[in-house]
Amino acid sequence: MIEWINFSSLIGSLFFFSCFYALSVQPAKREKKKGSQAWRQCMQLRIIASLFEFVIILNMILWIWFPIPLVSWKIYENYINSILIGVIISIPFLIILLKGTKDAGKETIQPSKETQMYGGIYNYIRHPQSLGEFPLFVTIAFIVNSWFLVFLMSIYIIIYVPIMVNYEEQDLIRRFGEHYKQYQKKTGALFPKIRKRFK
Repeated sequence: MIEWINFSSLIGSLFFFSCFYALSVQPAKREKKKGSQAWRQCMQLRIIASLFEFVIILNMILWIWFPIPLVSWKIYENYINSILIGVIISIPFLIILLKGTKDAGKETIQPSKETQMYGGIYNYIRHPQSLGEFPLFVTIAFIVNSWFLVFLMSIYIIIYVPIMVNYEEQDLIRRFGEHYKQYQKKTGALFPKIRKRFK
């Protein structure tokens, strides 16, 4: 019974995290209806999304003790191997996430109308925080030693990230206009563009 409550909480938290996070990356759109308070509302929505993200991680950790027997597929019999793989895979994503968070500054949590387009890692990819953050769900699934969670989180990322990126990009075009469109042409969304040089 507990395992089904935990799994239901995981699915529900994924849903609410997705909704609140997608809403939080659209302050310029919300401003048309809500006025200047839209920017503060988006900060609040992002904080709520972060709380649901914490619950997702908690539900995944609880899977160690409360897996659903039907899909209790272990990656390794020895948890240590799975933990090592998860930790090793997470390192590059954590570095990208931390670098993206540092270069975005307060905008990470608190969107602001005064924010200018930022540089650093953003000169190479447009969404380093998404590239760093979302794969960590998969690395946690490895640490938890569950093929089912690896599969579930991979499918979630494949479906949700392009949708979320699309919403955010539309709003960034509203905010920065032609400047952002030119930036899109030169810079990859999640991976750097290979630039060919011609004489």
